[in-house]
Amino acid sequence: MRFLKTLLWVALLVGLTIFAINNWEPVSVKLWGGMLLDTKLPMLVIVSFFGGLIPLWIWHRATHWRMKRRIMALEGKTYRAPLDMGREDIGGGRYGSRTGTPL
Repeated sequence: MRFLKTLLWVALLVGLTIFAINNWEPVSVKLWGGMLLDTKLPMLVIVSFFGGLIPLWIWHRATHWRMKRRIMALEGKTYRAPLDMGREDIGGGRYGSRTGTPL
């Protein structure tokens, strides 16, 4: 799986490099307040790509972390449940089996 992930990133970088070489032209971007930003087209594409990728990646990692914590909490409950039930049965309930005094 890691190989496919690496292959995908390498293919993306090669494609982006070819795009950058073939489209190295200045572009004017209108910003707020009548400001103009003069930049190269590949830089605009790269910034736009990562501007969309990073928030979604952070959201994915946060969801993954939250689900992992939930799974660990549920697994912890399943491991403790048989031990908690077994304590009541071993000691004879609320009172000790031999002495008759509360535990």
